[in-house]
Amino acid sequence: MKKNINPGNQRKSLTLIDNIVYSSQKDLHGNSMDLKMSILLQNGNSEMKLAVGEDDPKENHDPKPALLWIPGGGWKGVDKNLMLGEMSQFADAGYVIASMYYRSSDEAHFPAQMIDVKTAIRFLRANAAKYEIDPDRIGVFGRSAGGHLAAFAAMNTDTFESEEWSGCSSKVNVCCNMFGPTDVVALMNNEEKSFQNPNSRWHRIEDTHGGKLIGGDPSTIKERAKSASPVNYINPDMSPMLILHGDNDPLVPLELSSDVLYSKIKEAGMENRTDLYVLEGAGHGSREFFQDSVKQLMISFFDKHLK
Repeated sequence: MKKNINPGNQRKSLTLIDNIVYSSQKDLHGNSMDLKMSILLQNGNSEMKLAVGEDDPKENHDPKPALLWIPGGGWKGVDKNLMLGEMSQFADAGYVIASMYYRSSDEAHFPAQMIDVKTAIRFLRANAAKYEIDPDRIGVFGRSAGGHLAAFAAMNTDTFESEEWSGCSSKVNVCCNMFGPTDVVALMNNEEKSFQNPNSRWHRIEDTHGGKLIGGDPSTIKERAKSASPVNYINPDMSPMLILHGDNDPLVPLELSSDVLYSKIKEAGMENRTDLYVLEGAGHGSREFFQDSVKQLMISFFDKHLK
């Protein structure tokens, strides 16, 4: 069969740039580490440029708003590309998507993870022209442990900065926190409940997700975890934040995290900057969070504050 069709040319092509080193750090043992990110963006027809030496004339290269994706995984270390398959909808909406790896709780204790996130934000600003980013329009989003770090970045404090890319700001314009454990003390208290079960994965506070993140002396671990909890940093410089949480989350219960964060933001008089959506029947990162309707909700929130 031979048939002529007219597919149109509305959708722009996407390019993935992998293994971009944004930071050089040390792990717990003093070993050097290159921290990397991937970037997904509409920046022309890459293979056409390689094959024939010219770009698709229908593309433009105007600076775009950027979103930094911060993976979850209990701060234990997740492949930066694991969720990129879910990111094309955001790139199609005109965002530059950067997905980062940060030091895991096996490689470094808090605040190393927050230092890495802020360094990644400054890297994006320092290299904005190279990746077609508007440095004045940068947001963050993440799931679970990544939601915790995104919410922390959204507080726009001057804490946990490094010297890398120090000429640029680590502040963000908008955040989406997806079921992040924003009160690490409450998370550890919840994890502790399982210790009585002989089949539990943990029997010591220092082995839990929260305990591994904080590290150090178990007798002071909860006190020190307060400094790792975004609920304790709410301030007038906080960026607008979209919070998504399931009402059937056994790992990070809604009432111990996002409800507390939202209540404290309200108490601070900033309810107009925050929307909390409770996903009915959703567990911890279950498929409800990645439906087109939820992604469009996120894109609309980002558009409101970045476009």
